[in-house]
Amino acid sequence: MHITIASVGKLKEKYLVNGIDEYVKRLGPYAKVQLVEVPDEKAPESMSPAEEQQVRAKEGERLLAKLAPDAYVVTLAIDGEMWTSEQLAGSLDKLATYGRSQVAFVIGGSLGLSSEVLRRADAKLSFGRMTLPHQLMRLVLVEQVYRAFKINRGEPYHK
Repeated sequence: MHITIASVGKLKEKYLVNGIDEYVKRLGPYAKVQLVEVPDEKAPESMSPAEEQQVRAKEGERLLAKLAPDAYVVTLAIDGEMWTSEQLAGSLDKLATYGRSQVAFVIGGSLGLSSEVLRRADAKLSFGRMTLPHQLMRLVLVEQVYRAFKINRGEPYHK
């Protein structure tokens, strides 16, 4: 399986980079993982709703350009479905079984995802109703993907 994690903004915090690198390394025997970062749009602190929409649209264009045409796209959105780790594992297993070996997870910037990106999604996933920094979400996501592969293989992993 080939998994792409496409996200907005450059990850700078060393502790997050190290954590993500560790899980990507652990995923090596199970899947090819590609981390794709697109530049965030520079924006003032206070913006009108129209300006926010423009920022999301520009970031969205960059994200969409990085997605394979045949990828099964899962957007991370606060209003998405909340899955258990087992449900994520089952979804990845089903995709692999039915020949959907390209899966892309998409994480927006601080303003979220554009409507164009959300329309491209095959599934919308939420990790809860709390707002988390999008940089931290990358680490949480890659850990859950790793956990999903361990679940699908019946291999032990801490609970």
